[in-house]
Amino acid sequence: MKAVKIEKIGGPEVLKVEEITLGKPGNDEVLIEHIAIGLNYIDTYHRSGLYPLKLPSGLGLEASGIIKEVGPNVSNFSVGDKIAYAGMPIGGYATHRIYPIKNMVKVPENIDLNVVGTLMTKGLTAFYLLYKTYAAKKGQTVLFHAAAGGVGQIFCQWAKSIGIKVIGTVGSDEKKELAKKYGCNEVINYSKEDFAKKVMELTDGLGVPVVYDGVGKSTFEKSCESLQVRGTMVSFGNASGALDPINVTKILQPKGLYFVRPSMQQYLRTREEIEEAATNLFEQVSSSKINIEIFKKYKLDDIRTAHIDLEGRKIMGPAVIIP
Repeated sequence: MKAVKIEKIGGPEVLKVEEITLGKPGNDEVLIEHIAIGLNYIDTYHRSGLYPLKLPSGLGLEASGIIKEVGPNVSNFSVGDKIAYAGMPIGGYATHRIYPIKNMVKVPENIDLNVVGTLMTKGLTAFYLLYKTYAAKKGQTVLFHAAAGGVGQIFCQWAKSIGIKVIGTVGSDEKKELAKKYGCNEVINYSKEDFAKKVMELTDGLGVPVVYDGVGKSTFEKSCESLQVRGTMVSFGNASGALDPINVTKILQPKGLYFVRPSMQQYLRTREEIEEAATNLFEQVSSSKINIEIFKKYKLDDIRTAHIDLEGRKIMGPAVIIP
């Protein structure tokens, strides 16, 4: 059994693969053999210290696998079940782990565990953004940054399936074609165009009712410019760096904008909320309304390379670690 550990914060060089020994699962816990592990940008925030962890620590918030042993008081899961999870406690970068059943769901037989390994965090994020944080309505036009990324590919397909038009932004012409493939109605290469100006052109000067922004610092002010009066700014990531302190009077007040900073911890707090989100997600995948194409697979021993690629924007879509 192996797992990735960090003893200090820093770049990909602080990631170490170590041999581990696991005990027996405790109350409401199971022992999982991982099949696929999700690679998410938030993992780099934990590694770099942007989102502080108590060290030493593991990394990784999602995976799929097979239950090998169940602990006391576990009644809804059995040895041999196909499962997936997303959320704390951290430590998904491992061949095996002991995990609490609270954040775990069974995977339908018709869905590939390799796909599910990268689906949970991104897919559940798309669900709460689209249905809970700002429930966009059929016929509305929304702006989504990093539309060719892992969350973006799922969000755009899901939005399209319920009649929502998506203006997506990307950082290259190659990613522009990818975003169109996954459901964007309009795609803006923000490295070449002023996306706020383009959004206003596309909306006849009105702006959009909501911006879903996982990029952060570099897109924030222009995102607010893209909003209509009383629009909602949904800031859910920091790919370009953490936001500077917000000048409410200058940025939010002129158009009476709403600002929200959501996370899975707030929107998927209970077993019922997790089941609702996962059920909706699996239905979208089973009905082929959401199609997942794994961009790249990494070995656990190549975790440093995976993080270099992730931060270098070389990963255009979902990627998994195969233990």
